[in-house]
This record gives sequence, C-alpha cells and structure tokens, in this order.
Amino acid sequence: MRHCSPDTRRRLVVATVVAALSALPGMLSGQRSDTVRASDTARTPDVARRLAPGVVYRRLTDPAGPSDMHLVQVDLRRGVASLRVMRAHDALRGREKVTGMVRRAEGSGARVLAAVNADFFWLDSGENENEQVLDGEWWKGLPVTDSPYDTFDNAHVQFALDAAGRPSMDRYILDASARSRGVTIPILALNHAPRAGPEGTAFYTPRFGASTPRDSVRPTAELPLAAVGRRGDTLLYVRRGAAARASGSAIPPDGAVLAAYGARAAEVQAIAGEGDTVRVLLGTLPRPPVGRSPVLLIGGWPRILQDGESVAARAATVEGTLSRNAEVRHPRTALGFSRDSATLYLLVVDGRSRRSAGVTLVELARIMRRLGAWQAMNFDGGGSTAMVVGGATVNVPSDSAGERAVGNALLVLSRQRIRAPSRSF
Repeated sequence: MRHCSPDTRRRLVVATVVAALSALPGMLSGQRSDTVRASDTARTPDVARRLAPGVVYRRLTDPAGPSDMHLVQVDLRRGVASLRVMRAHDALRGREKVTGMVRRAEGSGARVLAAVNADFFWLDSGENENEQVLDGEWWKGLPVTDSPYDTFDNAHVQFALDAAGRPSMDRYILDASARSRGVTIPILALNHAPRAGPEGTAFYTPRFGASTPRDSVRPTAELPLAAVGRRGDTLLYVRRGAAARASGSAIPPDGAVLAAYGARAAEVQAIAGEGDTVRVLLGTLPRPPVGRSPVLLIGGWPRILQDGESVAARAATVEGTLSRNAEVRHPRTALGFSRDSATLYLLVVDGRSRRSAGVTLVELARIMRRLGAWQAMNFDGGGSTAMVVGGATVNVPSDSAGERAVGNALLVLSRQRIRAPSRSF
C-alpha cells in the first residue's frame, strides 16, 4: 500500500474491514450466544451459570427493547436453597447496599447464591413501607401500607413463605390481638404508630428502638411486658411493672410494650395485673396456605401477575400506583413463582441507558409470564434495582454513583453453609 494513492488505500482498508466482519459469524459459529429475545426466554436455551443444583443465573438481552435482563431461577422442590430477607444493618431503619448485606450474611457463615433489592423504602430513614417478617419474627405489621406516594390508602402486594416453605402472594394485612383474663384487644400496628383517630392500639418490640413514639394528642396507656416463650403462632408474655399513662415509655430489651390510645387506653390498663400472662397472636389476613403467620413476609408495589393473568394495567385502581412509575420505562426488579409453586423467578431489568431502556409494568408482566411465572410482583426499581450473584453486582445500576443503598434485600441461600477455615498451629 506504500505506492498506492490515498483513495486506493482507503478503499483497501474498507474492503479489509468488511471482509473481517463478514467472517465473524463463521468464526463464532461454535460459540453459544447469551443474546435471547424476551419472547423466547421461556423455551430458548441460553448461556446459563449454575449456582447450585436447581439454582441458575441467566443473562438475557432483548434487542427490541432494548433491554438487558438478569434472571435467577430457583427450584424450590430441591431443598438445596432457602430464602431470607435481610434488613439494612439488621435494624428497622437505615440503608445499605445489597452487596453489603450479602457480605454480612456470608460473614456469619451463610453461602449466598444470589440477592436482589426488595421493598420500597423512605429515602430519609430507610424504613421499608410494607409489612416485614424475617426468619419468623415480626418486624413490622400494618393495616395499610406506610407509603407517601399512593393515590389512596391501601395494602400493597406482598410475598410470603408459610411454615411449610410454600410461597404465596397477596395484599396481606396484620391480624393481631392481645388476650388476658378472657379479654381480647385488637392490635392494629406492630412497630409502627397507629394513624390519628379516636382510638388505636400498637405493639412495640425492641426492633422499634429504645422507647415508644410520642403521642401528645390522645389519652395513652402503655403496658410493659416480658417475653416468656412461644406456643405456635402465639407469643407468651407476662406483665412486668406498672402501666404508663403517657407515651414514650421504655421498651424492655427482653420484652415488648402494648400501647393503646384514645378509648382503648382504659382497656389496656385493665387487661392484666402484675405477673399475669398476656398472649399475643400475630398473623395475616388472608391466611397463608399453612399456619396463621408466615415465616417470611416482604412487600412490593404492585402485583403484576395474578393466576397467570397480567393485572399490571389495573395497578392504578387496585394499588394506587403513579403513572410516572407504572407507565414509564424504568429499571425494574421483580419476583414471581410458577403455577405449581415449585419455581421461583427473580428478575432484574436494566434501564435509563442506550443499551437498556427499561420496561413498563405491563411489559414487565409480559416478560415474567413468558419466563414461566404464574404469580408475580414488582419490587422497588429505578436506581434501587440491583442483583448480586457470586458476591458481585451483575446488572448496571442506573444511579451515576453506582449501586444505591436500600432498605432491605431478598437473599437466595445455599443450605450448605460456608465452613470456617481450620486454624493451624
């Protein structure tokens, strides 16, 4: 090319590049591609990474979106993996990256196969908006979702595991009561102050903090309780100390406080004498398939699949979603399970970039159905969307600063725990 004219050299370079590009399909014919159309994901074999027997991670690409998607599929029947909800810093409030929660779990000996961000949360406090049951312990219980963004007050969809490990999905609400001396008092909120009104009751455990919240408007009675055991779904306490006639009393580190406001205050003061047993029953309505109280409960917003049918388009009237969230393409995190409840699907869709635009809720429902989900719900998305596999974030968070600190995460754990290395002397 040294003796060629400039135009001739340019033509030769272009011809060489075209020839090289034309040869690529043949060169790569022996390799498997991880680019799969979303419409084919339910039946097309794709590049997969086996995390454990029955637990698979897949990266899927839909050029039509365009959308980059990350899927973790768990065979719940194998008994190899279990699910755990983790709160940021193991506290009711605060925020932490999903990668941080995974590291803490592994530091305690757990083997984390995968994890995703989960419920919506308050940016200032990090407190999640929906009910929470972690490892069988109630952290938060509500009659309606604690959200400032709903167009009307309602209960959001939640995912639950019952005592037999069977998954379910519904708009659960707290169904709780305290009983002593033949008197039963309904509990309207757990670790959350009841809304303003003529009367209300709440149950505060040490997860809430050192003391109960202040209420200077209504008459108040707060009964200190010491935990003494458990019988099935019933928690057993005994009264220890005098009932306070004001809010803000200390929560016993080994007990709880039963608080009542307005007309209920007098009932709580009289429900039990010193040393009397108080039975606290915590459950949900509707009931999970097995038992009264789930062993795992985590919320989202909204439900997108119900019995195989997309209900995403009705989310505004059913769960009060906002158009700027539901009907605009955003990064998404979703959870679903199959018709026979045997397979769990965790999906993350990247968004807000040229490579991956994100999806609307209607599009998300369509993808989840094609993957095989029969029931499905939307978790928090946008900058919160994150999936961790093998200790590393596999998706591309949309925040300019990278992975966002969130309120809680759902972890897929191997039942085979990490063994601590033996020490040599």
